[in-house]
Amino acid sequence: MARSPHRDAPSRLLPFAAPPGGAVPEPHQRPAGTGAAARRPRTAPLLRPAGTDDRPGLAALWQMFRHELSDFDHSRPAADGAFGRERLDAALTEPDRELVLIEQDGRVVGFAAVRGLLGPCRVVSAFFVVRTARRAGIGGRAADALLRARPGPWEIPFQQVNAAAVVFWRGVAERAAPGAWHEERRPVPGRPDLPPDVWISLSQPPGTDAHHVPPRSPSRR
Repeated sequence: MARSPHRDAPSRLLPFAAPPGGAVPEPHQRPAGTGAAARRPRTAPLLRPAGTDDRPGLAALWQMFRHELSDFDHSRPAADGAFGRERLDAALTEPDRELVLIEQDGRVVGFAAVRGLLGPCRVVSAFFVVRTARRAGIGGRAADALLRARPGPWEIPFQQVNAAAVVFWRGVAERAAPGAWHEERRPVPGRPDLPPDVWISLSQPPGTDAHHVPPRSPSRR
């Protein structure tokens, strides 16, 4: 599940709170009865800020993310076969950004990159969950928990041609702010060859299950 616009930390774990009605189905989820045991989460997923020790694994996940995204932004790897990771490095080091890992059963199954921590509105700048975790509904639960962790204004950009992203993020927005979110189209900076991105804007209300995401510790960068 690659979601993106075209544009170190304490290890405290943040437990998910399941939304009303239980697990959130993903657009990619298979029909009931097809590999159901493999899809069913055995333990509650967790969110935690990424630290220095996570960088090797994150580099691998980032390549998976960029490979999926290339279907929509037509990007290609460099001569060494790897996609650029400038945005990943920025998410790990810049004070206005953070990168949160998604864990399930003690394994990292995805990540979310957020920018705008020092401003009035936060932006989900990248979101990725491995395919087997998507079938368990972990992506939707992760996105819900990410927004609840920081109540207030959020923006979520994605590509209109990415049909799974359209369904996924509209569902996230409706759960976060029922009937109180909106979309607009914005040009992709520096890419006139691409159609405009879709941007969802909403305000996540505070709730009893909201969790504080601690700031990065300089000693772990």
